[in-house]
Amino acid sequence: MNDLTQLRAVEIGEYIVKNQTTVRVAAKAFGISKSTVHMDVTDKLEKINPILFRQVRSVLDVNKAQRHIRGGLATREKYRKNSTR
Repeated sequence: MNDLTQLRAVEIGEYIVKNQTTVRVAAKAFGISKSTVHMDVTDKLEKINPILFRQVRSVLDVNKAQRHIRGGLATREKYRKNSTR
């Protein structure tokens, strides 16, 4: 693992913790794929900075627990917009 990859993993981890954001939002902010973000903050970050890894894991666990709620709200909003036409 090179220095650039390690630096990116730490930056993404700090971004996720600071903004309490999802992998998708972090990927968009850094201009990389969701799978790259996920690999960086789960596999690589655990070896580089275990404390930051635990903080990121906590945020991602909350996001995962709320995922079905956000999906339901998005679907409801989609059908609400279509029914007014």
